Amino acid sequence: MGEGRARTVMRDAERLAWRLTDRLTFVRDAGLPGNRADPGPPSRRNHSFAADRGRSIAESTSRSLRAAIEREAEFGHGFALIPVLLALGCLAWFTSAESIGIAKLAVLLCVFGMSALLCRGRFRTLRPLALAPLLFLTGMLLAAMETARLDTVILDGPVTTNLRGTVLSREQDDKGRWRYLIEIGETSGPRLRRPPARATLMARSRHEAFPVGSAIEGRARLSPPSGPALPGLNDFAFDAYFNGIGAVGFFYGAPRAFVDDKNGGGANVATSLRTYLAVAREELGSRLRSTIGGDAGAIAAALVTGEKRAISRETVEAMRAAGLSHILAISGLHMVLAAGTFLVGVRTLLSLIPGFAEKRSIKKIAAGGALLMAFLYMLISGGAVSALRSWIMISIMLVAVFFDRVSISLRNVALAALVIIAWTPSATAGAGFQMSFAATLALVAGYARWRDHKLRQREKKGRRASFGAVPGFIVATTATSLIGGLATAIYAASYFHRLPAYGLLANVVAAPLVSILVMPFALFAMLLMPFGLERYPLMVMGQGLDWVIMVARYVAALDSEWVTGRIGAAGFFLIAMGGVLLCVLRTRLAFAGAGLVLLGGAAIALERLAERPSIVISEDGQLVGLLVEGAIATNRGRPPEFIFSQWQRALALDRHVPPTDLSARAASGYDAAPKPKEAVGGGGLNAMASAAEAVTALSAAKPGTFSCRKDEWCIGRSREGWAIVVIDAAELFPALCGRADLVVAATRRPLAACPSGRALVVTGDSLRRSGAIEIHADHGKPGASPQMRVVNSFRSTQRPWERHRRYDWRSGTFFSEQLPP
Repeated sequence: MGEGRARTVMRDAERLAWRLTDRLTFVRDAGLPGNRADPGPPSRRNHSFAADRGRSIAESTSRSLRAAIEREAEFGHGFALIPVLLALGCLAWFTSAESIGIAKLAVLLCVFGMSALLCRGRFRTLRPLALAPLLFLTGMLLAAMETARLDTVILDGPVTTNLRGTVLSREQDDKGRWRYLIEIGETSGPRLRRPPARATLMARSRHEAFPVGSAIEGRARLSPPSGPALPGLNDFAFDAYFNGIGAVGFFYGAPRAFVDDKNGGGANVATSLRTYLAVAREELGSRLRSTIGGDAGAIAAALVTGEKRAISRETVEAMRAAGLSHILAISGLHMVLAAGTFLVGVRTLLSLIPGFAEKRSIKKIAAGGALLMAFLYMLISGGAVSALRSWIMISIMLVAVFFDRVSISLRNVALAALVIIAWTPSATAGAGFQMSFAATLALVAGYARWRDHKLRQREKKGRRASFGAVPGFIVATTATSLIGGLATAIYAASYFHRLPAYGLLANVVAAPLVSILVMPFALFAMLLMPFGLERYPLMVMGQGLDWVIMVARYVAALDSEWVTGRIGAAGFFLIAMGGVLLCVLRTRLAFAGAGLVLLGGAAIALERLAERPSIVISEDGQLVGLLVEGAIATNRGRPPEFIFSQWQRALALDRHVPPTDLSARAASGYDAAPKPKEAVGGGGLNAMASAAEAVTALSAAKPGTFSCRKDEWCIGRSREGWAIVVIDAAELFPALCGRADLVVAATRRPLAACPSGRALVVTGDSLRRSGAIEIHADHGKPGASPQMRVVNSFRSTQRPWERHRRYDWRSGTFFSEQLPP
């Protein structure tokens, strides 16, 4: 019998045996009561089948999920999520309405710490769930401790006073004006009860610049750092608080030198070292600018010393529009290029010594030299936050060489982030920290995946994967620019509200110039400068920077910018966290990150359907905007660019409607009429006639426009039909407040109560506590008039960087918390 025939016989025998077994079972059970085969109705059978199928799918999914988690644990990339949780804790503390005390956080930390320790044995799988809130609370505790440690005093309001202080640093802008960071010693005329410790002051008058460490005095106008231009935008007072700066302003005239008798004993070691580094940095920057010249020289000084104010505004705008503004700040790119050039150069020179490479590890020697060079670079750059962050990252990667570990890894990126968060938790709230680590994380993850892909290709095909005739350098440059641009796009849109359309093209062309001509020759120039031989390397560096500027101007001329407008917190968080998961996870769990990115994109798309605010008001009450049909009308013909440019980008509006000036038209009207004494204010204002003209203009006002009489009033009408009056002369308030739905008076002086009581009154005093505000239209029942909904910049003024808004300089106390509606 053949083999095939034998298999057929055996299969038939098995089938016959199964049929006999079924018949015997049926005969045996048929006579027993209650054991009759009752398959039930078809619906019950279908339900049972669906339930079994569901349980099977759930069990299979659970097994796959456990297997994926175990594989992720084997990769060990969960360590990279530790700084993410710490950063989220820091951000939660900084953005909360009220400060959470250190004692409360310490107690919660102990509770969750004990919970994590108790997760042992069969509960070990629950330990990550206990560690997550533990790390989150640790981040909050670090933020609270840094805030308490600094305790920066911020000036409560604008004031003109005489001050004396010591110059801590100085910087010259492109117009030759000097900007001083001054440690304030004393104030007079008036003497401030709550003076800030440090202030940044601009000296606009020509004078011989004072060196660092000099004692100077002068009459100055001081103001507190500005708050957000709109709710949700950047709060400059927050940055100033953690930089130790309590006021900004300018000198009236040129400051003068004076002899500080209190400092007769000399400065301490730290102050002397800081002064020495500041002088060396300034001399180096001046030498670079004079040797190279032009904007290229200013950019060269910025890349080495961190001084960027000498770059012309035109070039800065061109670099920004082309997506090359990251080149102007000392970042990981510059630190890596400088340290990498030094490491490769030293290693190459040492390898030329016969027999030395066989006896010594020249790689570790070169890494040690690069580590020292990076430290000196950080010192000479002024220790800026971006430079410090980059130095920590490159130092960890170079230290890894000493222990024969992989330098470029997610673990090293996480270690650098941990050091920075532990040292300066406030950095997590800045765009620089977030964009830097997002780009680094994406590049390291992309490099790891590309490396694994090449290994698989070699094993599969036995040859190196290639792109045909395309050089590998071009592929690497394009991939680096693309990955970095995609990783930081959501952050650029969220913080700057715009994206360069041709940023990839500009970076692909400019990156090789910076990598080959700019940074390596900058390093050569610094090494040769003690011997006076830096001229020729600087000429090469300057030529490379000229080409970079040429690329930036060409790309910027393409009108290459997408204004994105504000990005909501929900969409930003989902996309950012999705990007982190895509970079960290290596199994199918990474698809969860893609899902979060899609959800974030959907959230942003839904936000675009929401209606824009109807009215926006700056925090000083001087600028009011009406939004209608893709344009914004203001009460100023030339609105302050610093505020108005933020409004345009955040609201995605590019068309400006200036006000109609009624002053010239009225010159032959009521100004020429006789002015009764009782109607004329101290400044010669005919209040009755001015108010009458305002009422007439208000009745003829069209939606989305302002009509103004200089230094007296502006009237307008919103798209909902609300009548708006902006009062510049306080004596007009009683006559006009009852005529409008919204009255804005920038003065902080007490005003009389509005007779009608129907108007929403916004004053300089209320704006001081609320910050800039938006007014939205809440549409109720169909046919009913829309109601005003006010959105403040601050939910409270209890935070340390907001508390100065409640300070009363007359009594020397703080007002109680009472925000406007």
